[in-house]
Amino acid sequence: MSDFASGFVPGRELSRAYYTEVVRPLLGEVPHGAALIGPGSEVLAFDTERSADHDWGPRVLVFVEPSLADGIAARLPEALPERFRGYPTMFGSDRNPARHGVVVTGFGSWARSRLGFDPRGEITTADWLGVSWQRLAETTSGEVFHDGLGELGRARANLRWYPPELWRYVLACQWRRVARIESFPGRCGEVGDDLGSVIVTARLVEDLMRLCLLMRRRYPPYAKWLGSAFARLPGSAELGETFAAALSARGWRAREEHLCRAYERVAGLHNRLALTEPLDPSVRPYFDRPFRVIGAERFADALLAGAGPEVGSLAPVGTVDQFCDSTDVLSDSTGSLRLARAVHAPE
Repeated sequence: MSDFASGFVPGRELSRAYYTEVVRPLLGEVPHGAALIGPGSEVLAFDTERSADHDWGPRVLVFVEPSLADGIAARLPEALPERFRGYPTMFGSDRNPARHGVVVTGFGSWARSRLGFDPRGEITTADWLGVSWQRLAETTSGEVFHDGLGELGRARANLRWYPPELWRYVLACQWRRVARIESFPGRCGEVGDDLGSVIVTARLVEDLMRLCLLMRRRYPPYAKWLGSAFARLPGSAELGETFAAALSARGWRAREEHLCRAYERVAGLHNRLALTEPLDPSVRPYFDRPFRVIGAERFADALLAGAGPEVGSLAPVGTVDQFCDSTDVLSDSTGSLRLARAVHAPE
């Protein structure tokens, strides 16, 4: 990276300038859309100088009428410069051969390859349940440079967030994930399994972070960027410190103390959403055992009670991200949709 221009230029800024100064003039009067969306840390604005060591550089997705795509894609590379603002315009990695960062395609085919469906039209409940949060974040984040065909704005607006009843369902299922293991840090610690207590505490922190993002209408990104995304939530600093304290605490009782503070704060966030009647945000004993929990099932039940019949008939496991953690599945749009449909298929 020593031959790069001095000072790191974030990918969004670099790609915006590349489109404006280089790509758009080459397209002439061709109606098109142009954006930086899809995979890449720069789409979520998490890129740093480290990101530039692979699969990173000036990048633009150009959307045209499908009948025009091949012709434009064939002639465009010859007109592109070798470098732009000190950065190579061809880049790759040990997995991907070097290529230009300008991709010309029809929006429908691109969307189906990334999401498994075309979001310009109706998005079904099955689609919502089967597309991963990472793919949704990649499509609704980034930046649209030009929307000459009027399809990027429409598609991104359709994907911006879950329909209201489905949002209730997703939140309920995230609370259920907490409910299933909230007593386990203490139970593991009680039998001398301190490592197990730490592991379960980490799982609870991860689920609570995702819950907070979902409450704020943010699609949780995959593991590498989850903490960064959470830290960007307004007002998250104190809760983040509490999570960190729970993870670094010695002994299950200290972990439980920090978790309880986190539970009550997250319960307060739930009440501020006003999706249900206010629920008591205080922690309580776990039945007659000496562990304190928030009673997360209460929040799930209250959310589902206000949902419609279609949502109420779904299996209480949520979207594909909530019942599967395989990166290979979540990054395969066809596979994730197929899995979700199988899980939610009526008996």
